[in-house]
Formats: sequence, C-alpha cells, structure tokens
Amino acid sequence: MATLYLASGSPRRRELLTQIGVPFLTHSAPIDEGSLPGESPVAYVERLACAKAQAGLDALAAIQGAVVLGADTAVVLDGRILGKPADGDEALATLTALSGRCHEVLTAVALVSRERMASRVVSSQVTFRPLSRAEIEAYWASGEPQDKAGCYGIQGLAAVFVSQLQGSYSAVVGLPLCETAALLKEFAIPCWQLRPVHSQEVTGRG
Repeated sequence: MATLYLASGSPRRRELLTQIGVPFLTHSAPIDEGSLPGESPVAYVERLACAKAQAGLDALAAIQGAVVLGADTAVVLDGRILGKPADGDEALATLTALSGRCHEVLTAVALVSRERMASRVVSSQVTFRPLSRAEIEAYWASGEPQDKAGCYGIQGLAAVFVSQLQGSYSAVVGLPLCETAALLKEFAIPCWQLRPVHSQEVTGRG
C-alpha cells in the first residue's frame, strides 16, 4: 500500500484524516500562495491544493510509493477572498462584513503520486447571525481568529456565530471528508484501517 503524506501543518486537517482512520505522515514544502491576475476563487483554491501536493511530492523524490495530499480553503464574500487578518482592525472589518450574511467557503483537496494527480473542489454556504462589535472584539481577544482564513474557525469558539450551514461541515473546517475518501480510494488508500492511526512529523514546516 502507498504511504500517504499530508502536505499541511494544519492540526485540523490532521484531526480530520485521523477521524476517518487513515494513517499518514506530514511533510509540507513552501509555495507561493499569491493569486493570479483574473483568477477565480475556485481556480485559486484548486491550484493551491495541487501546488501544495506537488511541492510535497517533489520534496519526497527519494521515497518510493509516496502519495501526497494537499488542501486549501478560502472564505469568499461577494466574489472576494477573505484571507487571514493582519490585525484587529482588519478582523473587525471582516467579521462585520460577514455579520448577518451568507458567505461561501471553498475547499480544494488534491492527491498526487508519481503517476497521476486528481483534485476536487467543494463549495459550502455559511450564514452568520448578526454580530455585535463587542462580541467581535471579544472573539479577537480570544486569539482564535488570528491565523484563520476569513477570521474565524467554525470548529472553535465561532461555532456560536453560525446560524445555518449548507454543504460540508468538514470542508469548512479544512478537509471535505466525503470527497477526500473518494480520492483516497482512487489511489488505493482505504479509510477505516483497523491498525492504530498515528501522524508523525517527518520534516518541513506549516
């Protein structure tokens, strides 16, 4: 059986892969995450997921039978990608814009081996209830939104902001498990493996 490598330092993606019983190692390589002129959000997340997976595979050139999983998530409002906040003022502006509205979360997952690459993009719709300035400021003070795309983590404290979700919860967290399982099957990597599941850091950063 091929060895799966996760090209991500995200603890949430590690937890989600572990949840479906897939053993893996982690190995990520840096890529340029800037967008291209005229690039749509869908094209952007898919390109980055593929680039992360390919960069991981290239860094594992000496390892036979490696399969690398890359993923990327973007929060999109009115066609604009909302990135990680630079500071509290930016977080306040972003969460105020999301308050009382529905936004899109796009997550792409890609698998690559020496022989092939395959990818999927999942779109989910998340609706926030109205948020007060006081609770936005309190949320920022918690530290949770500082490294999150769109300034929130649905699996954490911001769960109380979400009044409705249409689509894949796991995709909003960072990895669409249904689509990921289907891709893993294409690469002959089964879910629900009975042996103990452990993730192990090999090398690389975040």
